Amino acid sequence: MHHNSQSDPAIHPTAILDPSVQLGQDVYIGAYVVIYAGVTLGHGVRIAPHVVIYPGVQIGDRTMLHAGCTIHERTQIGADCVLQTGAVIGAEGFGFVPTRQGWLKMEQSGTAVLEDRVEVGCRSSVDRPAVLETRIAQGTKLASAVHIGHGVHVGQDCILEAQVGIAGGSKIGNRVTLSRQTGIANQTQVDDGVFAHTMAGLHGHVLADEEVSGPVHMPHQVFIEATGIFRQLPEIHRFLQIFRQRFNLPEH
Repeated sequence: MHHNSQSDPAIHPTAILDPSVQLGQDVYIGAYVVIYAGVTLGHGVRIAPHVVIYPGVQIGDRTMLHAGCTIHERTQIGADCVLQTGAVIGAEGFGFVPTRQGWLKMEQSGTAVLEDRVEVGCRSSVDRPAVLETRIAQGTKLASAVHIGHGVHVGQDCILEAQVGIAGGSKIGNRVTLSRQTGIANQTQVDDGVFAHTMAGLHGHVLADEEVSGPVHMPHQVFIEATGIFRQLPEIHRFLQIFRQRFNLPEH
């Protein structure tokens, strides 16, 4: 397995780097990249054009940032990661407090952490929290258009397919698979080995190795049976109407 190098080690003349930036060996930085103060880039890092890296970011060896990525302040990215086009890591979490004057914005002072060998798809985002960290553990892969809310912890070797959304404070175990458009409610606990089918809605506590489906998650086989019954509801309704008429029963 490998990811594409943009070019031989070089810094494009249009790139803007603060003098305090620390560069490892064999780094490539493409056109119109902007890197702020206090950033550290490991050996063999590849940064494609139009990437912006905010102050205090750390990026590990051999990590690849494709065009248009934005890495916000204090973010930590491990070795051998791949961020596809337009990924945003460490942006302010969606934290607001209701007041009589309207919504008060909370300072989001935490950090976002991607461990080694994490891949983030196009236009996906990982928000930082008000305190502590949002963490994606090693080996986990995010497809395109995935959103990870503030304070979420995602375990090792998980697969998050396109348009998955995880609300703030949720904890996802190791080797979890979340299929397309799965939604996870605030503060949900998902244990190791869970498999969620497409468009599942997870909340509360999902136990280890469960296979779940449905907008209010339930065991997959129960959902299949319930879906079969749902398709029969018009016929059941007609039968009940005939039954009520025959025995002169009220509608309610």
